[in-house]
Amino acid sequence: MVVITVDNANERLRGECTRYLLEVKAGVFVGTISATVRDLLWESIVSSEDAGGAVLIYSAPTEQGFIMRMHGSPRRSIIDIDGLLLIKVQ
Repeated sequence: MVVITVDNANERLRGECTRYLLEVKAGVFVGTISATVRDLLWESIVSSEDAGGAVLIYSAPTEQGFIMRMHGSPRRSIIDIDGLLLIKVQ
């Protein structure tokens, strides 16, 4: 399972995401895709100048059952404490 949220996504970026995922709410994309497609889609989002903040969450064999990646949003960051991913708000 993959969940991607994108702030202020333009139509081109939203269209690219909806090729592979369902847009369940504006800027929230959910679905099941391969790791290669997931990584290529994430690189496209990160390299897009129009995207504000973005968060990628996907299933993984970790204690929490998922991995998070974050781009933008300088007030929030991901910290790893003994293998647990937490959000730090500054």
